[in-house]
Amino acid sequence: MDLLYFAWVREQIGTGQEAVDPPGAVVTVADLIDWLAKRSPGHAEAFRDPAKLRAAIDQRFVPLDAELGDAKEVAIFPPVTGG
Repeated sequence: MDLLYFAWVREQIGTGQEAVDPPGAVVTVADLIDWLAKRSPGHAEAFRDPAKLRAAIDQRFVPLDAELGDAKEVAIFPPVTGG
């Protein structure tokens, strides 16, 4: 699965993209965020407060409790604002 990170999430992790193979217990986006938070101090900081995050699975916005299914790409980013 390819992960894409944007804005301050990318800055804290230190990369805008990475490929991962999460374990079978990772079923939802929230599970993925919890699992990713253990990868490095940067991941831990970026995912410290999941309520401040938004996600998209295969370029469709989803809630954090959405199941990953056979997702090819997951994007994680702060809330998007318009103006």
